[in-house]
Amino acid sequence: MESGTSVNHIAFIMDGNRRWAKKNNLPIAMGHRKGAETLTEIAKVAKNMGIKYMTVYAFSTENWGRDISEVNALMDLLRHYLDSGFKELQENDVRIIFIGEKYMLADDIRQKMSQIEKQTADNKSATLCVALSYGSRQEIVQAVRKIAEEAKSGKLSLSDINIEKFTEFLYTDGIPDPDLVIRTSGEKRISNYLLWQTAYSEFYFSDTLWPDFSKEELKSIIEDYSKRERRYGKS
Repeated sequence: MESGTSVNHIAFIMDGNRRWAKKNNLPIAMGHRKGAETLTEIAKVAKNMGIKYMTVYAFSTENWGRDISEVNALMDLLRHYLDSGFKELQENDVRIIFIGEKYMLADDIRQKMSQIEKQTADNKSATLCVALSYGSRQEIVQAVRKIAEEAKSGKLSLSDINIEKFTEFLYTDGIPDPDLVIRTSGEKRISNYLLWQTAYSEFYFSDTLWPDFSKEELKSIIEDYSKRERRYGKS
């Protein structure tokens, strides 16, 4: 393992696959495939650096509105990745979990996701949280619905509802909030990603397209992070 870092949890917005493909005169699907390869490599690097949690924005609820041919290609790539792409991470003691509106995904994809979660449940070196068919506003709304249902049934009283209790109803229950959010490709927005969880996260916006994101750049960003002072609004 490489030297440790003060970063416990990094959240990535992996942006730029399509632009990378166009830049290299390749089909868009090849950009997504190269992006998936980069995900595996960066997840291994993060684990070896001692980073315990990594959450990646793989497919948003809004992405369903893309051209149907691109969505189908992404789903086929996802099937391939679920069959073999996560194997190396499993063998490296990485726990893998999936969050999002899973009901929107095909049955066979949901079954593969569930199988991977079960197979890696006891892995302890690091956790990779994959946000698929995910939207943070939708996540917050479903949490409110569940709380309302429990309050209505008498399982939960109004006095029980606080920040800690609300967090238990989010998809990320049990996962610490991100210390650092990295978005690639030069875009500077959060795009409906972990809105609750990133209230006090540090942000870094990289001009690098995700398929070109490297171990060296990750180390440089973490070095930049280490120089920041996190005050959580207290000073």
